[in-house]
This record gives sequence, structure tokens and C-alpha cells, in this order.
Amino acid sequence: MKFDYLIVGSGLFGAIAAHELNKQGKKVLVVEKRSHIGGNIYTEDNKGIHVHKYGAHIFHTNNKEVWDYVNSFAEFNRFTNSPLALYKGKLYNLPFNMNTFHQLWGVTTPQEAMAIIDKQKQELAGKQPQNLEEQAISLVGRDVYEALIKGYTEKQWGRKATELPPFIISRLPVRYTYDNNYFSDRYQGIPIGGYTQLIEKMLDGIEVRTNVDYLKQRHELDKLAGKIIYTGPIDEYFDYCYGMLEYRSLTFDTYESEQANVQGNAVINYTEAEIPFTRIIEHKHFEGSDTTHSVLTKEYPSEWKPGLEPYYPVNDEKNSALYKKYRALAKEQDNVIFGGRLAEYKYYDMHQVVASALYTVSKLN
Repeated sequence: MKFDYLIVGSGLFGAIAAHELNKQGKKVLVVEKRSHIGGNIYTEDNKGIHVHKYGAHIFHTNNKEVWDYVNSFAEFNRFTNSPLALYKGKLYNLPFNMNTFHQLWGVTTPQEAMAIIDKQKQELAGKQPQNLEEQAISLVGRDVYEALIKGYTEKQWGRKATELPPFIISRLPVRYTYDNNYFSDRYQGIPIGGYTQLIEKMLDGIEVRTNVDYLKQRHELDKLAGKIIYTGPIDEYFDYCYGMLEYRSLTFDTYESEQANVQGNAVINYTEAEIPFTRIIEHKHFEGSDTTHSVLTKEYPSEWKPGLEPYYPVNDEKNSALYKKYRALAKEQDNVIFGGRLAEYKYYDMHQVVASALYTVSKLN
């Protein structure tokens, strides 16, 4: 065997695992199905604008160890995520805060906003929410739900809010302050120069083979290493023997504009059900790129099917039960470690991926 570890996937989990094992003196091979490294955090340079090819990725965490770790590979800026929502021609601040409530009702004090929301929540008083719509109204009232949650959520999940389980929205951030910072984490930013160079530094000195579909070549590839770290879909690894896990997918329409500044904000959500995309990203605002042009991306949610990229696991009871069966099979694999979003059928924020990868490697012999 030529390698100690074969790592399947060059996204954040795979790249960190490869870096840490290489640091320990292990011989590592990374194989990647796509034509580029970086997984979904891959950024592509467009004449000075670093385009987030697979949707916006904003790093945020309260974990100083994780923050220091990623900053050891790239300098991060102080980008603060302050998205807007467009509903019937009017812009609203997110997350729901005093600016949002002033835009909706003209109120100026927390007491006025609380009174309106509390009154609207009475619609569900004493009733256990049976679906997402009822859950949302019980948390923030009908006005916020109708304008800023309903259409966006139904597009995102491809189902009516009344057909979605209430646990999808276990809580909704409501702030009675004039604070537009979407995340409450202490550390937040984006690597100056994009994410791709961060992954490149992690993989420096490690053999990486792109355009390699591991599952189609596993018989040959498995012979190259003593152990495997697999970050792809867990159900596909086992040839869907129990059936397919469900995901929501996304398609991206990325286009250039001759205008230097089109929408004035990195992210604007479109919450009306009649508009087919969920948001428009203007990439230059992530790093404040000084260019005479701009690059924007519209995001269209869709049902996942083989051939599309799986993005959001549908963690309902049916899929959770199915995943447990695959997880049991995974535990029987002596020389294969399953890790990351797809292998664990779990929606991970980036800081959680970092912590999980570091923990996983620390437990290896």
C-alpha cells in the first residue's frame, strides 16, 4: 500500500483531515470527484471578485480554537452578515429586529413591537402547533410569518408550510434591538482572497487527484491505502441498499453586470412565493472588492435527484430512521471513517465541520 490514508473529498472536512494527518507524518492521498478542490466552499476568481460558486459561505463561531485554526491558513476580514428581505417591493432587515418591526408597523420601541407580536401570537394560544405555519405564528405572529417566512420557506422546501412539520422551525431569532447582525457569534468573517486558497494551503504537500469518482473506482483505490476517510453520501457508499436519503438541492444562475454595485448588499432574500428564486448574492460585497463590474447569483431550490448536488438533508422522521440503518452499516466498516455533511447526513455550519474534523483525526491511531 502506497498511502496510510485515502481521503475521499477535498471539502473542508477532507482537507483538514488530510492536513492534520500529513502533519503527523502520515502519507495521504486525496481524491475529488469534481474538477476542483474545496467542495462547496470553493471560490472562483472573476477579475478580482471571489465568487462563492456553491452559495454564500460566511464563517462564524464562538469557538476561539476553531477561529484561530482557520485564521492560521488565511487572514479573515470583518464581514458582518446583514441580509435583507424583499417582499412586495419593500426591503426588510434580517434577522427580525427593531428595524424590521419599524419597517412593518412603524413602531419605534421594543414595548410597541412586543405588544403587536404578543397579540398576534394569541391566534395560536393554547393550541399545540401541528405544522410549520402554526409553529411560526406561535413564535412571531402572522405579519412576520406572511411577509418574511411563508414564501421563502415553501420555496426552500418545495412544500406548503401547512404540510411541513413544526420542528423545522424550533425557534426564530427575534431581537428587540436595532441590530442587523445575522449571527450572534463572537467571531465572523470571510477569508481575504476567497476560500479556495485556504484549502490549497491545507492541502500543500499532499497528493490530490481531481476528476476521480471514488465509488466508481473504489476497487482499485482501496488497494492504495490502509484506511479511508469518506466524506461523500453515506447511502451512495452502500449502493442505496436501504433506499435513498432525501435532500433539497440548489441550482445557481451566476451572471456578470457592467454596474459596479447592483444591489448594495451581499445577500437579499426574495420571500414572495411567486418569485422562483430564494435569494440573490452579490459576491463583491463579501470582501469589498474594488472592481468596475459585479457578479451576482440567483439561487433556485429544487428536489434532489441523482445527478444533482445534495445540499440540505431532509431530517424528518422517515429519513432519520433510514440514516440510522446506514449508520449501523458504517460502524461495521473496520477501515473506513465516515465524516462530514453527506457522510453523517447532517447540516453542518463550517465551524462545526472544522471541530468535527479535528476531533475525528484526534481519535485516530
